[in-house]
Amino acid sequence: MFPLRVPIFAVLVCLTVGQNEDYDYQPASQYGHSSANCAQECHCPINFPTAMYCDSRNLKFVPIVPSGIKYLYLQNNLIEEIKAGVFDNVTADLRWLVLDHNQITNEKVAKGTIDKLTGLHKIFFSFNKLTEAVIPPSKSLDELKMMDNQLSKFPAGSLAGMQNLTSVHLQNNELTSKALNGVFKGLNKLVAIDLTKNKLKKLPSGLPSSLEIFYGDHNEISSIAAGDLKQLPKLAYLRLAYNQMTDAGIQAGVFNVTSLIELDLSHNKLQSIPEINEQLEHLYLQVNQINKFNLENICKFSGPLNYSRLKHLRLDGNNITYLDLPHDSSNCLRQAFDIIFE
Repeated sequence: MFPLRVPIFAVLVCLTVGQNEDYDYQPASQYGHSSANCAQECHCPINFPTAMYCDSRNLKFVPIVPSGIKYLYLQNNLIEEIKAGVFDNVTADLRWLVLDHNQITNEKVAKGTIDKLTGLHKIFFSFNKLTEAVIPPSKSLDELKMMDNQLSKFPAGSLAGMQNLTSVHLQNNELTSKALNGVFKGLNKLVAIDLTKNKLKKLPSGLPSSLEIFYGDHNEISSIAAGDLKQLPKLAYLRLAYNQMTDAGIQAGVFNVTSLIELDLSHNKLQSIPEINEQLEHLYLQVNQINKFNLENICKFSGPLNYSRLKHLRLDGNNITYLDLPHDSSNCLRQAFDIIFE
């Protein structure tokens, strides 16, 4: 019921649809009577005694959590602070902590609360008022969500040693590349990072070699260096739409990597189709300034075994039409069934 390892497809679906409330939750009315080992303000189902549901109750504080609770739901309240001592009974036992949709600031998170939770697997702290990431010291952490806050700081070394971490969701904050440099280094199970709608000017340094998904849409990225993707041999999905990239900012061959399945560079300032690998299946270049169909950047040469695996290619919103498609493109693009010019 509570998988420790999120499959890559599940991570991808979650990131694609922007889902946040994906924690295991059912209305309290489905559980009947509450167990005796429960905070008065909350509901602890008799048939699920390790869970405490305190969501959507207009709470202004986190109640003291009794021993034995592993899954704590506090979303959709009016909580402004987390007082000292509330987690003292579950510092090693609490597995899930859900604090989404509250009004918590860093100044109101007391020392000795989250920084003592050594057994957490998941922390969901989205839609609050944090300016600095609040990270539990748990080596078991596998999922971190702090979307829609005001984060501009990420404590250096705060994720060090978290070898079970598989996904990090930090979209819609104010994080810069500098603030994240080295933060993810050495996290050898991390497969997905979502930094959509932040203030990145380039990819953060130290991304782990295990990474399969990186979303950096709606940032200020203007360049991609040749070595940025060489250290990411498993990267399959790269989305950098709505940035400031130009041809001059993309070093030669940077996207010519065999692992990529999907590349989204739409809504940038490109004037030509960048060089890609023949294994790429989905390429999104709509709303740029492209004025030529560079077939040589899709296929170096065509033959019985040498052709592009592109299935979807979007070029609408550029300065080219179907008439600009080279006459010898059919062999190269033999698997493409969706090429959009307008």
